[in-house]
Amino acid sequence: MTITNELKDIFTKNLRTSGIYIAFVLIVVLFTILTNGLLLSPINITNIILQYSYVLILALGMIIVIVAGHIDLSVGSLVALTGAVSAVLVIKNDMPWWAGMLAGIAVGALCGLWQGFWVAYVGIPAFIVTLAGMLLFRGLTYEVLSNVSLSPFPGEYGQIAGGFLNGLLGGNGFDLFTVIIGVIAVVGLFYSQWRNRAGRAKYGQSVESMAMFLAKNIITGIIILWFFWQIATSRGMPIVLIILAALILGYHVLTTKTVFGRHVYAIGGNLSAAKLSGVNVKRINMWIFINMGLLSGVAGVVFSSRSNGAQPGAGNMFELDAIAACFIGGASTTGGVGRVTGAIVGGLVMAVLSNGMQLMGVGASTQQIVKGVVLLLAVAFDIYNKRRAGAGN
Repeated sequence: MTITNELKDIFTKNLRTSGIYIAFVLIVVLFTILTNGLLLSPINITNIILQYSYVLILALGMIIVIVAGHIDLSVGSLVALTGAVSAVLVIKNDMPWWAGMLAGIAVGALCGLWQGFWVAYVGIPAFIVTLAGMLLFRGLTYEVLSNVSLSPFPGEYGQIAGGFLNGLLGGNGFDLFTVIIGVIAVVGLFYSQWRNRAGRAKYGQSVESMAMFLAKNIITGIIILWFFWQIATSRGMPIVLIILAALILGYHVLTTKTVFGRHVYAIGGNLSAAKLSGVNVKRINMWIFINMGLLSGVAGVVFSSRSNGAQPGAGNMFELDAIAACFIGGASTTGGVGRVTGAIVGGLVMAVLSNGMQLMGVGASTQQIVKGVVLLLAVAFDIYNKRRAGAGN
């Protein structure tokens, strides 16, 4: 296959997987022009990472929930509850910052266990269980905080979402450590892609041409190196970016290389077939919600660290941001389809939209309208692709 035909396939046959990346690039270019380059300035790129990391963390858990054919409406309230627990322990009871962090994550996992039990073993639809959880966890947040906000956290806790690793290896006008991490990321990505291509070729599966493979990875590598250079010339490596990168890598492996991941896709793709194949559906569903609760706890810690406190109304509408990120990133409304990388890119689309409109001075009401239209178009695009695939068969 020639490189011309491969490029044509990207915009036709493979549009479902490539469309989100094309859309993301177009949105970035658009807002870069509209903001006179401010969107891609080093300090603004760092701010996007700090401000929207919690959405990306929630999207990692939500994509697994959606792929399995469920939905979770409680994550925003759970973010508030876990942040509140951390605040009470650290601010009110003078416990170490790490104790509050671990307690918040543990509470998130326990709440996920609670919801997983009702979904997996009682058989109540996840929509109803998590809707109840949204109300329950919000009420518990008010009880834990006694209807008042708590602040500030000690400096160590604030470093979770607001700290930087800068100057570890020196650098003149830039942070050398951040640049080295970027180089390692590019080398690791290229090695992984090369192994995947070699493995597919070994078993006689179709692979892209070497020219396309090199072009794709060189362009991706340049973008990654540029990104790390931008943050290296700003304030260095954000600690929250390290946390986020570790989670993305871990969940990519979990969903693509493990038995658990294959079972999640099996359940979402065809529940009856999964049961007949011996998949323990109840146990998998239980762990899906435990995982979502755990990541909600992580997001709660990150958000409370970023906010330097806990508020009863924290996390409002966070669940919708996470769900939108997954659907914009290519997840199917019927389950069985969706990838971690897609959810992350979908979350970045939401982040760039919000940040770009804020830089332009667009009002909050208009921002909500634009986000709603983008989500609607993403789902419409998914339905269109399904119908086209069905017509092709």
